[in-house]
Amino acid sequence: MWLMWGIGVLGYVLSITNRTSLAAVGVDAAHRFGADASTLSMFAVLQLAVYGFMQIPVGIWLDRWGARPLMAIGMVLMAVGQIVMALSPTLGVAIAARMLLGAGDAAIFPGVLRLIATWFPAQRGSLMMQLTGILGQLGQVAALVPLPLLLHATAWEVAFGALAGGAALFAVLIAAVVRNHPPQLPADVSVDTDTGAITVVTSAIDTRQGIRAVWESPGTRLAFWTHFTSPFAGTAFVMLWGMPFLTAGEGLATGQAALVTSLYVVAGIVLGPLVGALSARHPDRRSRLLVLPAVAAQLGTWLVVLLWPAPVPLWLLVLLVIALASGGPASMVAFDFARAHNPAHRLSTATGVTNVGGFLAGLTAILLIGIALDVQGASTPDLYTDEAFRWAFATQIPLWLLGAGMILRERRRILERSG
Repeated sequence: MWLMWGIGVLGYVLSITNRTSLAAVGVDAAHRFGADASTLSMFAVLQLAVYGFMQIPVGIWLDRWGARPLMAIGMVLMAVGQIVMALSPTLGVAIAARMLLGAGDAAIFPGVLRLIATWFPAQRGSLMMQLTGILGQLGQVAALVPLPLLLHATAWEVAFGALAGGAALFAVLIAAVVRNHPPQLPADVSVDTDTGAITVVTSAIDTRQGIRAVWESPGTRLAFWTHFTSPFAGTAFVMLWGMPFLTAGEGLATGQAALVTSLYVVAGIVLGPLVGALSARHPDRRSRLLVLPAVAAQLGTWLVVLLWPAPVPLWLLVLLVIALASGGPASMVAFDFARAHNPAHRLSTATGVTNVGGFLAGLTAILLIGIALDVQGASTPDLYTDEAFRWAFATQIPLWLLGAGMILRERRRILERSG
């Protein structure tokens, strides 16, 4: 049981390291491929788009073949993607490599969740999922600190080749050790050891009438807009634009900037259990108590940073990263909304629809920041300036305002429906 989960979690940590591997070396990538800011954005945008697009087929394939083959194939795809990234001679090939990585990454987290459902008692599933999410974020630390150190001490090919080797190793480990379900069970089922209830584990999303029926529920729309509004700023910061902003914009040394960005993970680990406990204790106040305050904290802190005379003091940058980190735990509340307002047979569909919100906002924010830098003439790392980054990050403000307005709207509709 614990061996299955342990391998799965380590694989998830590695997948996040691969996912965010471009974050700390974005400036190096821009120099290597001669990419302007908009093009650099496309690395992350297309990777996220492929990841989001693959969620539906991954769910269907998990129901057909289980976690073991899907996770192993996902690791192989990530390994191939990183090898191609290491050796890519042109920008187009490098972008294709990130898309391949996104496809492989898409199988890992859902696969780990399925292992939890089949190997652990049903009543412990929520706790194990939260623990998996928290530990997985350690992969960001590996991407932000050791990877750039390895890159600058050796070469681009060595750094990304090492990531490819790690993914290949885990593909073999998963194929050799992981099993879809305990040997005493004939299929992928979830068992409640308190009641003896046995439930077939399903992941597939109903792509026909189910999506329409799910979207008609204001609870699903509230979940979508919650996941749209809460995490996108942190996603844009950690996946691509944070390190260039801190180094080229604010003048921090690479190690210092990596340390500041790593606080995003630490703050998320601290805030995650607290938000989870408050969500369970106050189910009727989740939007007002958890989601909207997190959005306000991000928007307010960014406004202070954007208006502060250059250079921004280190303590304010640390506060910014902590505020951004609050968006991750707050976004998980969206799945509480999805569970509370949809029947069990449509939960996978509701979860998929909810997930789309976060990916849509994240890739939009990343792309808008890149376009804004190009429009100002700050298209390459040599031309990045503090002022250009400030105007570029201001493009996030309409996304927050749109999302917050829709959250309030759908919350009001839920209250009107209930009575």
